[in-house]
Amino acid sequence: MTTPGVQGGLDEPGFEVDEEAAAADAQVRAGDVLSRDAHLAAAEGALLRCDEVVAGYVPGVNILNGCDLYVQDGELVGIIGPNGAGKSTLLKAMFGLVTIRTGTVVLRGEDITGLKAHSLVRKGVGFVPQTENVFPSLTIEENMQMGLFQAPKRFAERFDFVAGLFPALADRRKQRAGSLSGGERQMVAMGRALMMEPSVLLLDEPSAGLSPALQDEVFIRVRQINKAGVSVVMVEQNARRCLQICDRGYVLDQGRNAYTATGRELAKDPKVIELYLGTLAKA
Repeated sequence: MTTPGVQGGLDEPGFEVDEEAAAADAQVRAGDVLSRDAHLAAAEGALLRCDEVVAGYVPGVNILNGCDLYVQDGELVGIIGPNGAGKSTLLKAMFGLVTIRTGTVVLRGEDITGLKAHSLVRKGVGFVPQTENVFPSLTIEENMQMGLFQAPKRFAERFDFVAGLFPALADRRKQRAGSLSGGERQMVAMGRALMMEPSVLLLDEPSAGLSPALQDEVFIRVRQINKAGVSVVMVEQNARRCLQICDRGYVLDQGRNAYTATGRELAKDPKVIELYLGTLAKA
């Protein structure tokens, strides 16, 4: 019997050793085919999609081993999983920062695999890295200008939009980013990424290193960004909170898709809780 949303199958008891192994292998292959077919059907017409992406930092060593992902217009998609699963690598591969060896990344039907970051920004893909995501010596306003360096004439219009989401940025626009708290810097980083009016925003662990109260603030802001019309793909270490706000979620493990379903379904799935969420999800 195959667990809903999981790629692969579960061993069935009652076989001799050799027969059991053969049956399990066949079931995994069948599960892979079904999961792949389901992805292809659901990803039709997606805003952004990845298909069987294999990528890594060092030649001959793959971190991603055939990942699939898609996000439709207006969706908020979360990516969770254990440390080293390839979550951040997937985002970086989508944004042209990690070499994709095989597989494709497609934006609105256009193959963007391997394009440089500045080209992707121009095409409507924004990215907020986990660390070193602001220019600390520049003011908030100057950080926003850096986010719009490819279209400086739109600054007033776009800054008004960003200030509507993050009012404190407008009030403190002349303050240097280096003097801000971790949570405030995260707002600046997200605001800068929004200046080019992206259709999809890639967020790499936006709550990492923040207090619980500031984490909640970040998640509220992410949801506001999504409701403002920006599709979001978010890698997050706070798995429970991520699944509470996302429309759909992916669980990565060892560079592969392990589970995928709605955020609510994943948060309640006993196998996901046992293997990936632990006691935190049960609280």
